Amino acid sequence: MVDTLGLVLTVLVHSADIQDRDGARLLTEQLKCPLPRLRTVFADGGYAGQLVDWFWDSVRWNLTIVTRTAQQGFEVLPKRWIVERTFAWLSQYRRHSRDYEELPETSEAMIYVSMIRLMLRRAGIRKANA
Repeated sequence: MVDTLGLVLTVLVHSADIQDRDGARLLTEQLKCPLPRLRTVFADGGYAGQLVDWFWDSVRWNLTIVTRTAQQGFEVLPKRWIVERTFAWLSQYRRHSRDYEELPETSEAMIYVSMIRLMLRRAGIRKANA
C-alpha cells in the first residue's frame, strides 16, 4: 500500500496461492491502528466485490475501485499511476529484479530498505565517506 506521494506505507508478501483480495484483508488488518486518519483506499478492478463492503464494515475506510473505460488503446487511470510509479522506483534496485529471497519476510524487508534509501536520497542525505 502506498500513499498519494507513492511512498510505501506497508508491504505484505504472500504466497501465490492466496488471492489478492484475501491478501488485501491481511494487509488491512496490519494497518488498523498505525493509520487512524486514512479514509479512502484506491484499488483496481480485481479488488471489486465483497471487499468493498468488508473495508467499510471492518475499518471504516472507503474502498474506491478505479475502473477502465471502454476507450480503445492506452489511458492513464486515475490514482493507479502512483502505484505504477512506485513499482518503477523499486525496479531500479537489482535485488527486486527476481525473487532471490527464501522467506516472504525477507522480501518485505528488502522493499522497506529500498524505500528508505529512496527517501533518504530525495531528502538529500548521502552516504557518509568513511
